Amino acid sequence: MAKTLEDIRKLIEEMNIEMIDFKLTDIDGRWRHLAIPAERLTESTMEQGIGFDGSNYGYAPVENSDMVFIPVLDSAVVDRYCGVPTLSMIGDVRVIALPDNKPFDQYPRNVAIRALEYMKETGVADQMIIGPEYEFYIFDDVRYKTDYYDMSASIYTSQAHYASADDMNNNGFQVMPGAGYHNSLPTDIRNDLRSSMCLSMKDWGIGVKYHHPEVGGSGQMEIEVELGDMLKLADDTMSAKYVIKNEAVLEGATATFMPKPLAEEAGSGMHVHMLLLKEGKPVFYDADGYAQLSETAHFFMGGLLKHARSLCAITNPSTNSYKRLIPGYEAPVTIGYAMSNRSAVIRIPAYAKTPETKRFELRNPDATCNPYYAYAAILMAGLDGIKNRIDPHANGWGPYDCNLYTLSDEEKAKLTGLPASLDEAIRALEEDHEYLMAGGVFPERLLKQLIERNKKAASKISKLPHPMEFAMYYDL
Repeated sequence: MAKTLEDIRKLIEEMNIEMIDFKLTDIDGRWRHLAIPAERLTESTMEQGIGFDGSNYGYAPVENSDMVFIPVLDSAVVDRYCGVPTLSMIGDVRVIALPDNKPFDQYPRNVAIRALEYMKETGVADQMIIGPEYEFYIFDDVRYKTDYYDMSASIYTSQAHYASADDMNNNGFQVMPGAGYHNSLPTDIRNDLRSSMCLSMKDWGIGVKYHHPEVGGSGQMEIEVELGDMLKLADDTMSAKYVIKNEAVLEGATATFMPKPLAEEAGSGMHVHMLLLKEGKPVFYDADGYAQLSETAHFFMGGLLKHARSLCAITNPSTNSYKRLIPGYEAPVTIGYAMSNRSAVIRIPAYAKTPETKRFELRNPDATCNPYYAYAAILMAGLDGIKNRIDPHANGWGPYDCNLYTLSDEEKAKLTGLPASLDEAIRALEEDHEYLMAGGVFPERLLKQLIERNKKAASKISKLPHPMEFAMYYDL
């Protein structure tokens, strides 16, 4: 990776780069971009930045929206999805101030940076290591209409069981619902596409562990990446989504990270594995602890479980998120922890046995989240658990070494569940957000903006008639 402006200039010359594309993250977690001719990247760019209107990114009022971004040089990568030779970089955002511009405290990447600084200030650890799992669907065709008089959605993939009667290009190798996990060729029609995605992710500096078909028989996929530093993995999450979507488009397909695009198929999550290091040594390992986890690790889990409902407003910020968090599809619905149990919101992988790999995963997040906010919020909840010594076992959150989906109604009534809707998650965040503001990590204004934006999204959806309502109620 390039470290200096001179490194970038050499790369521009070697690769015949003509344009430099800067990618910035808006409040919702979408990349936006602008490009400059390569020769315009100068020392002045690095010192003074490039001006833009922050109000259009969702996190600044119109009356105070003049901002600048500074390129992050070591993020430079050749963007093969641009026809003109282009070098891509992310940027850090600063507000205009005298004598020097200062980091904008609401910018997603800056929130993640501040969370890591706060972690170091607590003395608990000096590095957070995470590993997200990217689940997504690949379709051949997607169409939808949202006119007030015509609302519909149509999805097609030749891999799905319903394509078995198609007249054209049908080889007979379709996948039944819920039967996609690890299917082999020729049924796995997206193998080469996933391999192309992984190779391109490698070019973007993302370490890939493996890829495979996931459970959903209508084109669900998974790419899992190597564990790494939290800030880098937040950057990598943005890059991975960009690569996956663009690689699909190059093949004439489309990829989506919607948590629940299909009603009767498995939903797509973004499970987050995590561990802490201090001076290079694992904080979460204890050979004598439950699942070989230390007391500190249990307190971290306690914080996650205590704040799980409010966390959902940040880790699962779409109305569609809660159509995934339902029983029966390997998605968590219960606030609890356990070893090797995919029905609990925190799962401790049994295969991670060494001190350096001992960790747990949070299973409720999905990729509609802004990864910078989501990973920072996860860290803040865990640190609050350590600070307040929140014991998950003492609080009745487990360990649940049973299938929580199959408990009796009486037993289920004793459990605390994740929110069943975005409205419910928003209310939880309104009531429980002080832990996010510790150390000035999440500014209060940012939390108010996130709450307001999500309220508007939930309200918009709740007012729309659903096609299923016509089937259920039209003739009454």
